[in-house]
Amino acid sequence: MSPEAGRAARDPGLQPERTSLAWRRTLLALVVADLFIWRTWALAASRGTIAGPVDYLGICALVAVAATLVLGVCVLVRGHELRRSGAAPRTALVRWAAGAVVALAASAVTAVALGH
Repeated sequence: MSPEAGRAARDPGLQPERTSLAWRRTLLALVVADLFIWRTWALAASRGTIAGPVDYLGICALVAVAATLVLGVCVLVRGHELRRSGAAPRTALVRWAAGAVVALAASAVTAVALGH
């Protein structure tokens, strides 16, 4: 099987639209998680509970923003690809999106652990 055969249109029906909506829902969930991390950081800063020379909650907030931006770009690229054809996503795009989700999950878990 050639690599081009795997990138051929899989479903000419509503599959591209459903896929695009799924990517957008994932982005929305990441934005909400991102906002909770930023809220935790803001509350810790207002209470003065950030101790030490390194603000780990701030680092979590920055990683969360970076991950959300990367996934936002992935959603835009994939949405553009789906409007042109129903081909399978490129491997690099899926890897970047998965990396962004993992980075944001790690940031959220760390922020929750540090927020107590």
